[in-house]
Amino acid sequence: MIRIALLFLLTLIVAFQYRLWVGEGSFAEASILEKRAAKQQTAIEILEYRNRILRAEIAELKNGLQSIEEKARSELGMIKEGETFFLLVNRKDSGKSG
Repeated sequence: MIRIALLFLLTLIVAFQYRLWVGEGSFAEASILEKRAAKQQTAIEILEYRNRILRAEIAELKNGLQSIEEKARSELGMIKEGETFFLLVNRKDSGKSG
């Protein structure tokens, strides 16, 4: 009778240990989930930073023509009427020698 009770208790302990170390909700699974959560948090922080920059750009575009003009000049290569555009080329950059 005592042997059966000990065998039952030992089986019960092994079953609980298995679940603790290997099964669903185990330490290993918790560790994996913590790593995933950390990666997700990093991705969220990057996106939040990007959103802050975009919000600042939107506010700037809504409030002033200067930023619109700056974007038109830098991204679209536009110039004002009456301005003259000069392109300075370095000889080293143009591929010509001498």
